[in-house]
Amino acid sequence: MDTAPAGGSVERRVVSRAVWRVGGLLLGATALYVLVGRRGELGGGLPLGRLDWPWLGLAVAAEAGSIAAYAGVQRRLFRAGRLSLSLRSVAAIGLAGNAIQNSLPGGPAWAAMFGFGQFRRRGADPVLAAWVLVATGLVQATTLVGLAMLGVGLAEGRAAADNLVGVIAVVTLVAMAALVAVRVGLRTRALPRAAVRLVGLSQRLVSRPAGDPVVLVEQAWSRLGAVRPDRADWTVAAAWAAGNWLLDCACLAFAFLSVGAIVPWRALALAYGAGQLAANLPITPGGLGVVEGSLTIALVVYGGAPSAIVPAVVLYRIISFWGLLAVGWASWLLLRWRAR
Repeated sequence: MDTAPAGGSVERRVVSRAVWRVGGLLLGATALYVLVGRRGELGGGLPLGRLDWPWLGLAVAAEAGSIAAYAGVQRRLFRAGRLSLSLRSVAAIGLAGNAIQNSLPGGPAWAAMFGFGQFRRRGADPVLAAWVLVATGLVQATTLVGLAMLGVGLAEGRAAADNLVGVIAVVTLVAMAALVAVRVGLRTRALPRAAVRLVGLSQRLVSRPAGDPVVLVEQAWSRLGAVRPDRADWTVAAAWAAGNWLLDCACLAFAFLSVGAIVPWRALALAYGAGQLAANLPITPGGLGVVEGSLTIALVVYGGAPSAIVPAVVLYRIISFWGLLAVGWASWLLLRWRAR
């Protein structure tokens, strides 16, 4: 009586693995196709023969430090949930998720699902894994807004920054509203009631998750209440997040030095903040084309020479986008291989 269900379960697992492998190969092939198709743009205007290689090495090191800092954010948040993960494994998951996110439209959702599954395999319960993913986004967004506001201050109110200031102000208000909404929602019963309705809807549509919606939500809410980051946890996580953005910005500064250009220090933080905010707009995967345009326009408006800015921005994106894309897919393959 039990052999048929077991056989069906085995067949479903085999089919599921096959789908994941084929899908992964297709995604990797898509990323490679896009990279090869844009090799002319990547090389155009970049003086490869005149690169200052020591500065280039520092740019790569700064970007590697940025990835480690991002992993530090998630690692500290997991510690608040009483789960200890190695910095190396969290960084590998982050790199693979970044590659997924930046390779195709709708990438953030796929990257979140991938990270959720990887953290679950490493001992995180569903509530903790989902909470860390959400909390990481909030901490990252808050520190990015802070960096952008710092850039506004360093720009000393120049008229050229007026448009950027308006955008940054709107994003700041949205981020503050999101933080207040999360804080208020965690202290009321309205959110659990809404969650019960959502679980019930999911069960009617896809028959998952199994169980009584009220019991499931109560269990999840109780677990969420047990995750209590203290002030030190939030402070350390915010410090890691600030390090993530500052090191990535340092990569941009080193890119200028790598191509023999003067770093536009006064406009750098503002232009970088605006570019990263633009990268989070759901226009193209990874803000492809949007970030380059935002950075270049902002820096040119501040009096920079396009002949120096364009090569520096292109080099920065080769390191921080295309380079991480290749490393991320390699991390994805390594994680899949270890999972087997």
